[in-house]
Amino acid sequence: MKRLIVNADDLGADEGRNEGIFEAIRAGVVTSASILPNGPALWHALQGIRDGGFEKVSFGVHLNLTEGRPLSHDVELLTGPDGDFPGKAAGHRLLMRTGDGALEAAVAGEADRQITALLEAGITLSQIDGHQHIHVFPAVIGPVLDVARRHGIRCMRIPDEPVPGIDAGIPGNLLEEARSFVAFGKAARGRLEGSGLRATDHFRGLLLKGRLSVETLLAALEQLPDGLTELMVHPGRVAAGSTAGPFAGFSTADREREIDALLDPSIRRALKQSGIVLTNYRGVDR
Repeated sequence: MKRLIVNADDLGADEGRNEGIFEAIRAGVVTSASILPNGPALWHALQGIRDGGFEKVSFGVHLNLTEGRPLSHDVELLTGPDGDFPGKAAGHRLLMRTGDGALEAAVAGEADRQITALLEAGITLSQIDGHQHIHVFPAVIGPVLDVARRHGIRCMRIPDEPVPGIDAGIPGNLLEEARSFVAFGKAARGRLEGSGLRATDHFRGLLLKGRLSVETLLAALEQLPDGLTELMVHPGRVAAGSTAGPFAGFSTADREREIDALLDPSIRRALKQSGIVLTNYRGVDR
């Protein structure tokens, strides 16, 4: 049997992203969403969830240690001089460290605060993943497993998608980035045994970054393996007005193209014809 979780990332980044994700949920094609705890539009996302209608959707924490401001104090090891997270490139270099106990303690403290913020807002968290997949980085995976288990989170994303060779028609920079995430993901999957957390059997979406269209989505569904797969997507609507800061580029024309592809009638037909069963992270044990 082929079961599929379609998870939309970055809920809370801005109102355009929120509206796109909610639209895809109401259409029945997105079955799970990851909430950005320090997103500028978190309040808008939480209000949308409270308004109801999402009983068949699972929600997770989209742990963020690279962009925006941390939620906890005294985490200078994770931030730049301005008190913000240092950005993608610098954040990745930092979180690739191994054997740094002080850094891991800071990660644990901020992860705990981000999870707690969503729990205190009344959100039931079924899974944890990471903005730019930082949850599987060497300095993060151990602390996050401990914190997630302590808060009763039962599932974790493992981004270990198969990556083809350079002749597959995928941009080289995307392939290089995907290989890095996959290496960390494979190591993290080995850490799950005995942790009390589970993952899906398969993961897809790394190679669809900036490339998701009706055609690429149909191809992904056609090649879906047996078992349970998470498909990561990033639907959204272009935000009204101008935005600033580290999340300014989140809702773009690429996000509009993703939601248009997800809502295309051919996708629903392909799911039905292929016998793919849509589920969410609450259904991992089913």
